[in-house]
Amino acid sequence: MLAQSTVPLLKPAAPPPDATISVISPASFANSDRFDCGMAKLHALGFHPHSGVATQARGPLFFAGSRAQRLSDFHAAFADPGSAIVASVRGGYGSNYLLDGLDLELIRQHPKPFFAYSDLTGIQLHLLERLGLPAFHGPMVAADFSQEDGVHLASFQAALNGTPYTLGANEGLRSLKNGTARGILYGGCLSILVALIGTPCEPATEGKLLFIEDVAAKPYQIDRMLWQLRHAGKFEGVRGIVFGEMLDCASPGASANLLDDAILSALDGLDVPIAIGLRSGHVSRQNVTLTFGVDAELSASEHPELRLLEAAVIV
Repeated sequence: MLAQSTVPLLKPAAPPPDATISVISPASFANSDRFDCGMAKLHALGFHPHSGVATQARGPLFFAGSRAQRLSDFHAAFADPGSAIVASVRGGYGSNYLLDGLDLELIRQHPKPFFAYSDLTGIQLHLLERLGLPAFHGPMVAADFSQEDGVHLASFQAALNGTPYTLGANEGLRSLKNGTARGILYGGCLSILVALIGTPCEPATEGKLLFIEDVAAKPYQIDRMLWQLRHAGKFEGVRGIVFGEMLDCASPGASANLLDDAILSALDGLDVPIAIGLRSGHVSRQNVTLTFGVDAELSASEHPELRLLEAAVIV
């Protein structure tokens, strides 16, 4: 088991309202129409998005360009002095191939908010673990900004402004096991967290306030992944757990409570508050921005709240 990271936070500067955004595709390529819609939405919000050289590359295989092309775009996005934000087009698959090629010193010298989720969980947590760069687990260009109601603007703007904010029932949150916990918010896509176990980029979940989400995994598959995390020691010292919306994580014809019951069964005996439903990551609408690496507090009760208590940027 890897030791818990103790790297101090490397907070980027809060970007201006009209910031230039470097848009890149570290994993898979996106539908062109959705990409164009997402870029147009960013323009409409007052930003100035520009894409990397290989952002719209199609192939090889399911990748948005070769490993070298994607690494080049990633590094260029952080090194660009005119850009204040880095945003992924979408997830998909393939960013794992970039992990051992990242120029950490270059990124350390040019810290920026990096918006992503899904397959990008590995890179986001790697940068948090190694550099202390907070992860902006939030909307992506083609996946979310392209949708009419795809982005939870309040949390997106609060995260960029460095304003503490609270999420609750309006963002889908509901309690599974009551209690209160405070800790460093951390996590991402469940299937990626599991895939990183046993690698040099194994997540350091111990002692954290853990956020977990996924999409289109049946309850027994969620149970199996939680079992693996538990037996890998990844719930040791965890302060509390917040699950995402868990979009399409259901079994046809099964009880509507099956996923809730499977989660509580898999985590039986774990004496921490548990909540579910928070729309961040793979969601049906209004993707909420979470900032991993900052101090947060979970109150799981009749009126559940997740409070982000610390800015992820320098104001």
